[in-house]
Amino acid sequence: MERSAIRTRRRLRLPGLLERLLGRPADPAAPPAGRRSNPDAVVDCAVYVNGRREPGRPHYADAYARSRRNRRSFVWLGLHDPGAAVMAAVGRTFGLDELSVEQALADGHRPTVQQHGNVTLLVLRTAGYVEHTELTETSEVIDTGDVMVFLGDRFVITVRHGASGALTSVREEIQRRPGVLAEGPWAVAYAVCARMVDLYLEVAGHLEKDLERVEESVFARDRSADIQQIYQLKREVVEFKRAVLPLPAPLRTLIEQRAGGPPPALHRWFVDVEGRLTRAVDRIAAYDDLLNSILQSRLAQLAVDQNNDMRKIAAWAAIAATQTAVAGIYGMNFTHMPELGWRYGYPAALLVMALAGLTLYRLFRRSGWL
Repeated sequence: MERSAIRTRRRLRLPGLLERLLGRPADPAAPPAGRRSNPDAVVDCAVYVNGRREPGRPHYADAYARSRRNRRSFVWLGLHDPGAAVMAAVGRTFGLDELSVEQALADGHRPTVQQHGNVTLLVLRTAGYVEHTELTETSEVIDTGDVMVFLGDRFVITVRHGASGALTSVREEIQRRPGVLAEGPWAVAYAVCARMVDLYLEVAGHLEKDLERVEESVFARDRSADIQQIYQLKREVVEFKRAVLPLPAPLRTLIEQRAGGPPPALHRWFVDVEGRLTRAVDRIAAYDDLLNSILQSRLAQLAVDQNNDMRKIAAWAAIAATQTAVAGIYGMNFTHMPELGWRYGYPAALLVMALAGLTLYRLFRRSGWL
């Protein structure tokens, strides 16, 4: 009985021995660890050593394990609209706390910088210009989303929500700058911030053209601009302001942060981003003020137009009143009215009515009421 149990235990240990000797799982149905595929939410995953990307696109868990074996390496995991299961698995792999995972699943965050233990969370808003042939009261001009950047010792995770603000171009551009990328995860944070600010300036340029067209239509002779169209553009600019205006404070916090912030080599790059962000903020604030002026001007024009209409109505009512008065007097048909028996009474009454109407018309025309 004991010999049978020993043989059974030896058979149970054999698969583990084969796994260690062959370097692969004993179960042929289980895929090797190095061949695991990333979920659909993973846009890209790569290991960077000394600022250069390692070949391949490994599973994020394998990539993180490789990055931890080299102090000059880190992994960049890019996610787009991840689900709860995917984000929970990513959180367990990289050691993110429960609050960080919950924040990554939600969108619409305000730009901010938060510290979660050894992980820094940087939240940015994305912006994209929506092309349109003409501005209407329902036109979508600006599409916004957000991107969350989790920065750890050997990893950076970017989680993007929304269609705008794709980071593929950011990865391609920063990979062409190995000297900057060698500074680690904060180099990715700089590249993402720079890309977002460039998007803000690009959208601001398109907005400026829309504002010029609206301004021209408001002050044109035909005044074709509708108040609803101007208000819709105003709403889009307000949405743009919510994405951009809160960012300078968190960015300034990063620049002034001594411990746990960007390395000194990247300080001037973040300062450059801050300078361009200030330009974007100034332009957006100016656009908002200009839109307020255009809106007030259009409202004043509507008030003037209504006043002109009321004056025209009053002028024509006065002209009609003279005709009514003459016709009412001569229509009373009293017995002792000499005009009733006069041969030219009727033509004379018509002449008086015509002269009175023409005189009033000329007076109102001269005064600008007609």
